[in-house]
Amino acid sequence: MTPAARTRTAVELLDAIILAAREGGASADVLIARELAARRYAGSKDRRAIRALVYDAIRRCGEVPDSGRAAMLAVAAHDAELAGTFDGSTYGPSPIGAEEPVAAQGVAPAWLIDALAASGIDGDQAAALLGRASLDIRINPARVPVGSVQGMFPGAQPIPGLPFALRLPAETPVEASEPYRAGAVEVQDAGSQAVTLAAAAQPGMRIVDLCAGGGGKTLALAAAMDGRGTILATDTDRARLSRLAPRAQRAGVSIVETRLLNPGQEAEALADWADRADVVLIDAPCSGTGTWRRNPEARWRLTPARLARLVETQARLLDVAAGLVRPGGALVHIVCSLLDAEGAGQVDAFLARNPAFRAEPLALPLGAPHEAGMRLTPLNDATDGFFVARLVRA
Repeated sequence: MTPAARTRTAVELLDAIILAAREGGASADVLIARELAARRYAGSKDRRAIRALVYDAIRRCGEVPDSGRAAMLAVAAHDAELAGTFDGSTYGPSPIGAEEPVAAQGVAPAWLIDALAASGIDGDQAAALLGRASLDIRINPARVPVGSVQGMFPGAQPIPGLPFALRLPAETPVEASEPYRAGAVEVQDAGSQAVTLAAAAQPGMRIVDLCAGGGGKTLALAAAMDGRGTILATDTDRARLSRLAPRAQRAGVSIVETRLLNPGQEAEALADWADRADVVLIDAPCSGTGTWRRNPEARWRLTPARLARLVETQARLLDVAAGLVRPGGALVHIVCSLLDAEGAGQVDAFLARNPAFRAEPLALPLGAPHEAGMRLTPLNDATDGFFVARLVRA
């Protein structure tokens, strides 16, 4: 493909991504993979270049752009070589008009900028939310000696404070590697590994992972428990939860039981665990403002109404979890969000409703104290953004 043809394809993909963001359609990753697979004439270099163009445009545009062309022109405004590909050639985009609209650049929609600033995330902290994400793995000590893994991945670097974590070069094909196939490693952001430590999982414990999803934190908990105890991993999403069993088998984990729940009926489905859990971990559904490095178009999908629904769901799940924690046990609230409405404010509201619980100070290898918990940010910690709090029942 010519450079101009790559630019035109990127514009067309952006049009599809913008439409999906407005209408709740498929994610950018899915759309890009689907569209490029249909263009068999696009080679691997073409696909990489097009993908880079698309994500550069997404990262530059805070508000949802009017069109893919307007978004790409925002990139071209800072790249003369890219601007030159708007040449009107057979497979290229038409030339740039003198008065043609260009998408406004910014970190996020204005209402989200205000919400982040009110939560202490502005300036460089806000800009870092759109940086490039790292590629981190968690070593499974049940499968391989921890010290032997670094040499298996060229360029791997340890992450201070996280003995099972390594940071790899961005293009490392982890899932095609022998250590991954053997269950010796899992892809997991260092921040995700750090906040899971708030559970203080120990061998023999009974733990509920209430929003387990595909099981990344479930497997980290199992490793900390050294294969002894019980973990009940639950979720309301059948497709996501179904991915846990094969991952657990590959990792050699046998202490995990899965349970599919109906939304709104979690408490009834978990009645047999009432007052029994040593720890309940909630990796709650959230806005994902801490994961924009990986999913930058997510900020185009979030609305005040959707955020309000997420906050309501989080509050309900926290109350469900409170009923599962044994006296003296702990509830761990985690969100990959930097909005206080989902983190510190959510915890304050929970403690006001549940006086039997108190916030316990945390000392994690990453992050800094924030209200009743700890916060990790891309700027300070070079990880995804998280808020985590440990709430102990009297």
